[in-house]
Amino acid sequence: MISVLIVDDQRLVRAGLRMLCAAAEDMAVAGEASNGVEAVALAAELDPDVILMDLRMPGLDGIGATQQIVKAGRRARILVLTTFDDDDHLYPALAAGASGFFVKDTEPAELLGAIRRVAEGEMVFTPELLRRVVDRAVIGGIADTAVTESVPLTDRESQVLALVAEGKSNQEIADTLHLGVTTVKTHVANLMSKTGCDNRVRLAVYHLQNFQ
Repeated sequence: MISVLIVDDQRLVRAGLRMLCAAAEDMAVAGEASNGVEAVALAAELDPDVILMDLRMPGLDGIGATQQIVKAGRRARILVLTTFDDDDHLYPALAAGASGFFVKDTEPAELLGAIRRVAEGEMVFTPELLRRVVDRAVIGGIADTAVTESVPLTDRESQVLALVAEGKSNQEIADTLHLGVTTVKTHVANLMSKTGCDNRVRLAVYHLQNFQ
């Protein structure tokens, strides 16, 4: 069961997210917070698996709360859910330690899938946002974002890497390639080991640098 902490200053938004998560058989809402200060306190008290974090809130905002939660070493992974998908919000949230970034008009099923993926340790974005993150990393020459030298990959690893770069989940990759999810996870782990990329965003950057 995935425990979720909902953080948003709008009561109606919190209510909608609570209903959505509560309706999923594999999720339970651990609590709600209306600002960053409450989020930091409840993250420590409730120890949730995933925190749905709004960014614009009075007092301590979502970026500040994310920084404090990550710095405290909480196991919760933070999925930003905001109205604003511009770079001024996206990159500070990632720098603060967020594990994903979605906008509030995301389809409910897609958001539930993102929560599950974040809980499993993935970094998640819509394909459009992932492309922006990857393009900025490559254009900006971020040295620690990916290994620039190509390493030998098997045909199957190359196929998995290309789908990771498209923002596909392990389940989506498994369905596309007619593989088991466990097999896909093994391929992704092998790709990270071979390339030196420690998350899926860096794998996507690696793919763009070496295969396009």
